[in-house]
Amino acid sequence: MVQRETMEFDVVIVGAGPAGLSSAIKLAQLAQENEQELMICVVEKGSEVGAHILSGAVFEPRALNELLPNWQELGAPLNTKVSQDDIYWFNDERSAKKLPAFATPKTFHNDDNYIVSMGNVCRFLAQQAENLGVEIFPGFSAHSLIIEDDAVKGIITGDMGVSESGEEKDGFMPGMELRAKYTIFAEGCRGHLGKELISTFKLDEGKSPQHYGLGFKEIWEIPSEHHKPGLVVHGAGWPLDKDTGGGSYMYHGDDNQVVVGLIIDLNYNNPHLSPFDEFQRMKHHPVFADTLKHGKRIAYGARAIAKGGLNSLPKMTFPGGVLVGCNAGTLNFAKIKGNHTAMKSGMLAAESIFTAIQENKANTELDDFASRFENSWLYQELNSSKNFGPAMHKLGKFFGGMYNTIDQNLFNGGLPFNFKDDTPDHACLEPASRHSEINYAKPDGTLSFDKLSSVFLSSTNHEEDQPCHLKLADNTIPLGKNLSEYNEPAQRYCPAGVYEINEVEGQPTFIINSQNCIHCKTCDIKDPSQNITWVTPEGAGGPNYPNM
Repeated sequence: MVQRETMEFDVVIVGAGPAGLSSAIKLAQLAQENEQELMICVVEKGSEVGAHILSGAVFEPRALNELLPNWQELGAPLNTKVSQDDIYWFNDERSAKKLPAFATPKTFHNDDNYIVSMGNVCRFLAQQAENLGVEIFPGFSAHSLIIEDDAVKGIITGDMGVSESGEEKDGFMPGMELRAKYTIFAEGCRGHLGKELISTFKLDEGKSPQHYGLGFKEIWEIPSEHHKPGLVVHGAGWPLDKDTGGGSYMYHGDDNQVVVGLIIDLNYNNPHLSPFDEFQRMKHHPVFADTLKHGKRIAYGARAIAKGGLNSLPKMTFPGGVLVGCNAGTLNFAKIKGNHTAMKSGMLAAESIFTAIQENKANTELDDFASRFENSWLYQELNSSKNFGPAMHKLGKFFGGMYNTIDQNLFNGGLPFNFKDDTPDHACLEPASRHSEINYAKPDGTLSFDKLSSVFLSSTNHEEDQPCHLKLADNTIPLGKNLSEYNEPAQRYCPAGVYEINEVEGQPTFIINSQNCIHCKTCDIKDPSQNITWVTPEGAGGPNYPNM
C-alpha cells in the first residue's frame, strides 16, 4: 500500500483552463468580499498553465467583463478586435463563394469579439488568481477520485517515477491526496475523471450522448503586407464531403500571425477518412493558400471539442462537486465558441460552492446550482442553440444550415422544435467495405506537412519509461475486429501518429506510440469498439503549446 501525503483545502479545482481559473478567481473574490479565509488549490497536468490549452480562438469577453471588469487595466491579452467577418461556401479545391451576412446565422458574426491566444489568456487568469491567494500546481495530473460515503472528497495526483512495467524507479514520488470540501472538475473536453463521474453518478441519464468534433490549429507567421489584423474567415463545404460535418477557419491575430484550422465532426461514417489529411488538403485552397504561401508554419496542435449542447449536457453536480466548462459540455455550437460559456459555468459553480461553505456544508450536493444555471445567460445561450448541431445531423448541411439560419436570425433560436441526435459518434462509423479508400496527396512541405513534423512543432514530450496512458480493454480488438471491419481507423483518426499497424515477422502488429500523444482524446471518443481509454500520463507530459 502506497503511503500518501494528504493536503486539505476548502476547494480543489482540476484543470487550469478558462473554466477552472474563472471558478478560482470568483471563489477568491467572494472570500475577499466577505472577509473569509478560503484555501483554494488548482492542479494542472500541463508543464505550465497554458501548455495544454488549444482553442481557435475568437473570444467573446462577456464572462470576462463580469469576472474582471478592469481587465484592460490589468493587461489582459485581448489585443486584436475583430474587424471583418468573411464566411465562405467552398465548392471544390479551387472555387468558393462568399456568403452575404443575411444568409448565415447571426451567431457567426463577431462584433465586439477578439482574436486571442487562449493559452495566453489562461496565463493572465492564473496570475490574477495567484494575486488573490489561489495556489496553482502545474505539472501535477489528477489521476483518480477520492469517493467516500458516496461523495467526492477530493482527488489523488499521479505517481511520478513509475516504469512501463509498473515498478518504482529511482526518484519515485507517490501522488498526494488533495482533499476538499468541494471539488470542481474543469478538465476540458472528455476529461477522464469527468467521464468516470458521469458514469458513477449516472449524470447523463435521460440525455442525448455527447457529440464531438476534432479541431486542428496551426499558427503561421506571415509578412506584414499580407497581414490583415482582425480579419475572421469561416468556411463550410469542401474538403469535407456531404456526409461529413465541420468547417474551416483562418484568423488574422496580432504580431503578424495567422491561425488556420479545420473542425471535423466525429460522427463521420467513412473509416478511410483521415482528419489530419483533410486539414492539410484544405490549406491548398486559394482562400487559405494566397495568405499562407507567403509565411511559415510555427505551431501545430489538435483537440477534441464537446459540441452536443444542451441536449447532451449532463447533470453537472453530484455530492461533493461539480463539472464545469467543456468537461460538462457547455460550448455554444451555434457560435462555435466555448470559452466565455466555460468561464461563466465556473463562476456559477464558485457562487454555489461559496454559499454552501458559508452554511458550513461539505461534500454535499450543490442544490442551488441548477437554479443559478437556469437563471443565467449561459442557460439562455445553450437553450437557444440546442437544435443547431442536431439539425445539421438530421437534415444535412444544406437544409440543416437553412433551418439554423432561419431559427437564429428570425426567432433567436426559439422555433418550437426539438431535434435530437441519440446516436453516439463512434457508432456512426461504417464498415470499410462500404467505402472507397481516399487517396491523399503527399504533403508538399510548403502548405501541407506530415504528422511527425507537425507533432514536433507541438513540443510534445513524455517520459518514455512510464506506463502507457492509452489503455486497451481488450488487446485483441485492434487486429481481431477493427482491422478486418474498419481497416483499423485509429491509424487515421489520430492527429499525432500514435497508432500504427506494422508488419513484425510477417504478422500485422498494433503499435501504440504513446510518446506522440497530444492529448486530443479522439481515440477515446471515436474508436468503434470503445476499447481505448485515455488516462493521464505522468504530470507535465504532453504538448507544450506556447500560445495556442
